[in-house]
Amino acid sequence: MPKKKRHSGASKRFSLTAKGKVRRLRAGKSHILTKMSSKRKRKLRRATTIKTPGEAKFIKRLLQA
Repeated sequence: MPKKKRHSGASKRFSLTAKGKVRRLRAGKSHILTKMSSKRKRKLRRATTIKTPGEAKFIKRLLQA
């Protein structure tokens, strides 16, 4: 039987916290940053968790090996 592999794209974008929540980085930090305030750019640095239960369940399924 072949080895089970996790979704490589999902593993690059998401990670699980110690309590099992799905952690993700924020979008919108790649270009056109001159018009953005420093406060906004600083907030985009921080990671957040997936709030929707259905999406979190789907991503956890992708991340399990």
